[in-house]
Amino acid sequence: MALLLVPSVASAPRPADTYTLDKVAAPPSADLPQTLRDAVSSDAMRVTGPGGVLCEIWLRKSVPVSASPSTELGVTFPQIAEGTLLAVMHVAIPTTDFREQKVQPGFYTLRYALHPVDGNHSGIAPQRDFLLMAPVSADFDPATISREEALARSAKTTGTKHPSVWSLWPSDDTGAAASLHFQSDLQIWMLTFRLPLAGGKMAPMGLVVVGHAPEA
Repeated sequence: MALLLVPSVASAPRPADTYTLDKVAAPPSADLPQTLRDAVSSDAMRVTGPGGVLCEIWLRKSVPVSASPSTELGVTFPQIAEGTLLAVMHVAIPTTDFREQKVQPGFYTLRYALHPVDGNHSGIAPQRDFLLMAPVSADFDPATISREEALARSAKTTGTKHPSVWSLWPSDDTGAAASLHFQSDLQIWMLTFRLPLAGGKMAPMGLVVVGHAPEA
């Protein structure tokens, strides 16, 4: 079971829409640059909702780890450097990110980052970890990039000065299979999975695929 799930649902608010998860044994489309296709798994996690397929996510085969893990407070995955590619996502229908910014259908990269410690980002989530979404037309090399470059590329998703952010959470779901949970207290759908790290280790984590921050 994923971390933060509400154990009793007798009086919990029910989701307005229902989403399901399927594992799809198929590589990403040839529309994706070969450099990225080579970096990610041939199995996708497909999320389907009332409007049909919402998105498909291919995790990176092996995520490099940092030689100098972060020691900052509020960081759940200190072994991953900011700007590291974690996955590729295909958005099938118009959706919104964790800030409720519009995202159009297409292929995108998902890179790891931390939100700043300032008044503008307080209350977003208990942890600082999130993913930056960037269109593959602007981000087609799996190599780790700087935080500043990741932010600039992600802003091309929204067409604004603010990047497209997707909240990343800790998870105690150590099972091999990915799963999808509705968290009634936050009114979000959380996709939990195990991210393969270099050296053969796995990092259980959760990604908010539907829902937004309280102040969005």
